[in-house]
Amino acid sequence: MNRKLILRVLGSMLCIEAIAMLPALLLSFHYRDGDSAAMGQSILVTGVLGLFLFFCVRTDKNAHLRLKEGFIITALGWILLSLCGALPFLFSRTLPRFEDAFFESVSGFTTTGASVVNRFEGFPRGVMFWRASTHWIGGMGVLVLTLALLPKLTGRSSHLVKAESPGPSLSKLVPKTGATAKILYTIYIILTVTEFLTLLLLGLSPYDAALHSLSTAGTGGFSNYGASVAAFQSVPVEMVISLFMFLFGVNFALYYKAFLGEHIKAFYKDEEFRWYAGIIVAAIVLISLFNLSFYHGDYWTSLRYSIFTVASTASTTGFVTVDYGVWPAASHMIILIIMFIGSCAGSTAGGIKVVRINMICKLSRRNIRSTGQPKKMEVVRMDGKAVDEATLSQVAQFALMYIALWLLGALLISLDGPFDVLTHLTASLTCVSNVGPGLGGVGPVSNFAAYGPFAKIVSAMLMLFGRLELLPMFILFTRSAWHKY
Repeated sequence: MNRKLILRVLGSMLCIEAIAMLPALLLSFHYRDGDSAAMGQSILVTGVLGLFLFFCVRTDKNAHLRLKEGFIITALGWILLSLCGALPFLFSRTLPRFEDAFFESVSGFTTTGASVVNRFEGFPRGVMFWRASTHWIGGMGVLVLTLALLPKLTGRSSHLVKAESPGPSLSKLVPKTGATAKILYTIYIILTVTEFLTLLLLGLSPYDAALHSLSTAGTGGFSNYGASVAAFQSVPVEMVISLFMFLFGVNFALYYKAFLGEHIKAFYKDEEFRWYAGIIVAAIVLISLFNLSFYHGDYWTSLRYSIFTVASTASTTGFVTVDYGVWPAASHMIILIIMFIGSCAGSTAGGIKVVRINMICKLSRRNIRSTGQPKKMEVVRMDGKAVDEATLSQVAQFALMYIALWLLGALLISLDGPFDVLTHLTASLTCVSNVGPGLGGVGPVSNFAAYGPFAKIVSAMLMLFGRLELLPMFILFTRSAWHKY
């Protein structure tokens, strides 16, 4: 294992994180909320540590990362970024307890959006902006950002992107990984700026528009209001944010294909996108119907809240406009299903991913058919192309590990929380799927504040496992990963 090269890459990540804190520092100077020193100290500590690792650790210029090292960098990098990302909360004393600050930082970078904050009144706006910025940084991926800025940092950098990117396989838009990273971030920035300008036109202040655009882009859901998006009391704002939550849940490769000349064909030709859109439409229709009696036959009100809630849950953003915890049980079941599924691979969203659900359904159908016709060979196809058996096996294993981690997480969380089974199960699921709010004691009008330190640390680790799609974190905790060869 090339430990020096690993430290050098980690150092570059911390330097970029320190630079990413600068906008929050400037806002703290502008608003004079008393958090300027905290942000400055955080930048200093993060930057000095990053520069030390980057410049003081000498590496062989011809060194190349192997796949195992790429996975270890990814896991260690996200943990280290989360620890440094917690510094503004600790130094400003907004979250003086380590487990709370670490939880909030991990929730931000993993774009989960779960929180331990009960009241946002009096929170410094610089720190709040940093809190939302962690969503945007973590949404597309910290290593993707690093490679976009420093494409020649290391050879075979595709291992880094593969370890961090969501989905069963890595699809490069262009041959060079660094160029692919730049394309992805260009699309990401364009969509974010478009939402920001649209929210400005709808009457939001520049601060609110920027903060909610950053949170939407990362599909995280942090807001500076306790009532979340409901605080605006604006149907146009809700619909615009709903639209962009949906858009950020789409595979970004489709936007690139559309730009190259395929236009709208790029979307309806993609099987995963058709499933994604179909699941969302079906969920909206079903929940609207299930909630009709709850809203006394007012279908438009039911539809309004269903659209936003489904878009927020399916994209794993976590914004809320209504307390859906009081909805009928049938609506809760639909919410749990789409919370588990999530959005498209190659997006900023979480969940098990639509493409995997599609493959599992086709694999199950093939196995059922082979029972009646054992000699018939049926190939599983996606977008008309055959999926190799190794990929199908990996998808099935991932689903099993995902469910096992969810249940184990619920068991561990239940050891340190005064809630019922539904709360523990959805708390674990919302962390693994990076959704944010769950049901019961962690529902849309509640949070994780009532859990103890052990449950919060476990929840933070579940978020990291879910965001990195299990394997990098599992490898980090295996003895063989740290062998020299």
